Amino acid sequence: MFYGLSKLFKQLLPKQLFYRSLLIVALPIIILQITISIVFFDSLWIKTNIGMTRALIGEIKTFIDSYNREGADKNFIENTFEEYLEIDVVYFQNKEISESMNEKWYSPIDRSLRRELKSKNLKYWFDTSKFKNTVNLKIQKENGYFEFFIPRERLTSTSVRIFALWITLPAILIVAIAIIFLKNQTRPIKKLAEASKKFGRGENIDEFVPSGASEIRQAGYEFEKMRKRILRHLNQRSEMLSGISHDLRTPLTRMKLQLALIKDKNLVDRFSSDIDEMEKMLNEYLQFSSESNKEQTEEFEINNLIQNTIAKFNNNLITFNKGEEFIFNGRKLSIQRCLNNLIENSTKFANKIDINCQKLKSNILIYIEDDGPGIPIQERENVFKPFYKIDKSRSKESSSVGLGLSISSDIIRSHGGKIELADSKYGGLKVIISLPF
Repeated sequence: MFYGLSKLFKQLLPKQLFYRSLLIVALPIIILQITISIVFFDSLWIKTNIGMTRALIGEIKTFIDSYNREGADKNFIENTFEEYLEIDVVYFQNKEISESMNEKWYSPIDRSLRRELKSKNLKYWFDTSKFKNTVNLKIQKENGYFEFFIPRERLTSTSVRIFALWITLPAILIVAIAIIFLKNQTRPIKKLAEASKKFGRGENIDEFVPSGASEIRQAGYEFEKMRKRILRHLNQRSEMLSGISHDLRTPLTRMKLQLALIKDKNLVDRFSSDIDEMEKMLNEYLQFSSESNKEQTEEFEINNLIQNTIAKFNNNLITFNKGEEFIFNGRKLSIQRCLNNLIENSTKFANKIDINCQKLKSNILIYIEDDGPGIPIQERENVFKPFYKIDKSRSKESSSVGLGLSISSDIIRSHGGKIELADSKYGGLKVIISLPF
């Protein structure tokens, strides 16, 4: 039970820190206002209105009794009543009240007026909404009825407006100050989160300058240190691999020249194949390690990129269901290389390849399905490791060096996304690419 309530409470809470902080400030103010308002209306305003209504009905009852007394000067009584009490009165002789009651159950004025009229055993009719500042009241007697036009302030206290003004304006002022303060406090956090997001997606960012409270500045300083360490590590790796590549290319070239002097063609072909594979492995590894660090991010349309990649294969076995346009900010060539690796991998073993692109919540999903032999479930995590080859490989070619899926996974992860493998509806492999949108 408590777990369910806790889960529901978490779902109802705002997701952003600013709105959660604002809720912490605003909610006590709202609760306090409601409590004070209830106390005020119950103990002061309603009781005051009841007292005013009781006094008014008493005056009207006194007026009717005096008016009906034998020998009474009716004109004098009417004039006195209207002059001093500011209540207009009209007497309709030998007439009955014909209108139906239009009492509002939710109105405190209507409830208190009805209560007092019943306590005086009077036959009545009233309407508190017909006129803006006047209450219309009719009292039935034996020979006709009296119609009174009563100022609304005689039945209700106007202090409620002043009270509402005084309680609302400070609350609005406090909330406004809180909004300004919280915006200034959350802005550095949003700035840090945005910088982390961009860096995690592989985008180039300028040097991050921390701001805000001391804890936030400390987090910003640590983020900047981490960013510089990662960049330094990537640069060192690229420089090292560039040196290794240069050192290895020289002996490989020398070996090719020496093979050209050998007359045994079978021996030359065998060694040439090994050298070519070594060279291919070297090139792919170098590209895998250093290429993404040089490319700048840009905005591009995902569907067009997929179409351009498919067009390079000139394969009518590939079908693509183009949906709505998705503008993505990332390294275009890297994403294209990822798609190229995955599609090329499918074309080697499948007769049918189906590609789809769609948006789900805040992610772009790219599906690549084929009817090939697939990849065993127990091997789906391992195939993303560099140079890993399945024992019972899907590949029909021996030239594969085991870097295609590893490079693709590295590209997608550097954009803040992920690659998953699943069973295809065609019986083969289904590759799911998820990119934050």
